[in-house]
Amino acid sequence: MKTRKLGDGLEVSAIGLGCMGMGQVYGTALDKADAFKVLARAVELGVTFFDTAEVYGPYTNEVLVGEGLKPFRDKLVIATKFGFDIAPEGTAEGFARMRGTDSRPEHIRTVAEASLKRLGVEVIDLFYQHRVDPNVPIEDVAGTVRDLIAEGKVKHFGLSEAGPETIRRAHAVQPVAALQSEYSLWFRELEQTTLPVIRELGIGLVPYSPLGRGFLTGAIKADAPLAKDDFRRGLPRFQGEALAKNLSLVEALTAIAAEKGITPAQLALAWILAQGEHIAPIPGTTKISRLEENLGAVEVVLSADDLARIAAAVPETAVEGARYSEVGLAMVGR
Repeated sequence: MKTRKLGDGLEVSAIGLGCMGMGQVYGTALDKADAFKVLARAVELGVTFFDTAEVYGPYTNEVLVGEGLKPFRDKLVIATKFGFDIAPEGTAEGFARMRGTDSRPEHIRTVAEASLKRLGVEVIDLFYQHRVDPNVPIEDVAGTVRDLIAEGKVKHFGLSEAGPETIRRAHAVQPVAALQSEYSLWFRELEQTTLPVIRELGIGLVPYSPLGRGFLTGAIKADAPLAKDDFRRGLPRFQGEALAKNLSLVEALTAIAAEKGITPAQLALAWILAQGEHIAPIPGTTKISRLEENLGAVEVVLSADDLARIAAAVPETAVEGARYSEVGLAMVGR
């Protein structure tokens, strides 16, 4: 497995594994034994970068990832996140338990201690602020994580979905190793403002949903509706006329992939990897076959002509529908 460097020294596999989907997000949660098999196979194939968060579940995903990766812990980088106010169990389920942001220094410390226990580790490799808290100065957030690093409880500091000015202010207090944000062929908003800043500062980019929540794989079909409890059913891009239009973009991507003898998912991931050596996407999956397919993208070489054709086939301006509904945006802050 090829590797990438995030920030000033955090080395990770070129493609990591996003673990959120192993919970009850895209339908029925993955059985623990099956989840452990996926995690173990990822390690066997050279993946060293795994992503979770306290809010996934909430809490249960950290436990799952911690238990599943325990036999391989010394070889890996496990990232988790803080920054949400989570309602007590029984008041709601899943993401509905998120009552807003909370990055008060005392709360960050509470989350760090709890995440250490749930993951079963002595140190958190990469600790992201999950969403910027408008009520807490980013300098206070960065300073708190700086102190946790000095205490040996955290190794590296990350931000998620933060804008250029916030990134600069945080980085001035505690160097930011990585920015995690949505980035893919069908969501390229970062390219004009954020990517130049993180390149300037030497910060890595960790794209989540690099396959458009599965859309760019070609697996989504107009005549095969998503499960009733799949949260994508509520996303505008997966509905009605928007779905039909977006499927035509995937058809164009599929044609280019076929010419190269690879899958649409591999083409989409290879395109992301080609955008810079500081980028390490974290596609999620619950299937070993998809895991193996995704990791095959590391070996795909795209020429300048290939990159131009791909970008032309799936221009962001042609993608129909918002990435979140208003309710979803308020709930997850993305």
